[in-house]
Amino acid sequence: MIHEAGEDLEKDLKKMSAIQDKLYAEGKQALLIVLQALYAAGKDGAIKYVMSGINPQGCRVSSFKTPSIYELDHDFLWKVHKEIPSRGRIGIFNRSYYEEVLVVRVHQNILKRQKIPDVSGKIEDGKIRKERYDDINNFELHFVRNGIQIVKFFLTISKEEQKNRFMERIENAEKNWKLSPNDLKERQYWDEYMKVYFKMLEHTSTSYAPW
Repeated sequence: MIHEAGEDLEKDLKKMSAIQDKLYAEGKQALLIVLQALYAAGKDGAIKYVMSGINPQGCRVSSFKTPSIYELDHDFLWKVHKEIPSRGRIGIFNRSYYEEVLVVRVHQNILKRQKIPDVSGKIEDGKIRKERYDDINNFELHFVRNGIQIVKFFLTISKEEQKNRFMERIENAEKNWKLSPNDLKERQYWDEYMKVYFKMLEHTSTSYAPW
């Protein structure tokens, strides 16, 4: 089974490389791959192995961390716009703007620090969640209309498997760097994350940018 999977991956990598050449040569379209995942679900591994056949000159991986003070002076999609791949290229988001409808729902104190004008108490009553779903859907539609195809993947694992991977990172000195105290802290909110991920998938899987 593993041998067959390896052969399939090798064939797919060659196919991806050929398609990338055509994408670059045409210069009219781009591909954006969005990866969202639970902690330790394998985003980095997916990028490393699945995308290993891609020419790095035509591909860029972007990660989005906690917004800086400067970024908080802009709307939540501002920092993302400049990372959208140009025509002929491939962009990969290792986590993305979707954090703004995930983490901020589990930790609502984060949202309250984002300098958002709380018109009619929309933060407290949850209206801002609907607004952000709409903003993201419109944001993605805009890019699709301009030739940027969006493919979104949600990588998930069981709570028990996550525990096993965390323990491996603790016990294996070569993998210690992969585990941060924040990973363990966020595990406490497993049930809350399950709920917000379900809502995110429900409200942002569209015909033009499905999960």
